[in-house]
Amino acid sequence: MKEIILILILQLVYVPILTLRTIFMVKGQTLFSSLFGMVESLIYVFGLSLVFSGDQSGLAMVVYAVGFGLGILIGGYVESLLAIGYTNLNVKLASRNESLINELRELGFGVTVFEGEGRDGKRYQLDILTRRDREKELMKIIETHEPRAFIISYEPRKFKGGFLLKGMKKAKHRK
Repeated sequence: MKEIILILILQLVYVPILTLRTIFMVKGQTLFSSLFGMVESLIYVFGLSLVFSGDQSGLAMVVYAVGFGLGILIGGYVESLLAIGYTNLNVKLASRNESLINELRELGFGVTVFEGEGRDGKRYQLDILTRRDREKELMKIIETHEPRAFIISYEPRKFKGGFLLKGMKKAKHRK
């Protein structure tokens, strides 16, 4: 029974590490990815050896699979807490909302405003780049000012220059 519990625990550690390794690799942070990969492979080999060497191999395989599924949930939760990287919000508004734009800028968000032509006339677009750990805060502010705003969020892989770094430093000093 100890081996079965150990298999479950190993999976609950292994899969979140696998998740983080994958995320770091996708984000181009290969040093962290390789370190996580080394730990991941050690746990994987050890866990599989327990599955195939025990008397209860059928039960061990089921526990291994259940642990894998639970590990995915844990890995996703850990990743959402870490919120590694950046997000870009593209916000479409029916009118130019100066109070929203000013509040976002005061809070350290870089906001670029575009004017365009929609089906029903002028429309405004805000382009906002921020750290992922501030995305929920940013969404709340926008929804408070503009509940009918159309918002698209995506993750940029690379960027260079602009207001973002200077704005983030100012925001850190205000906290």
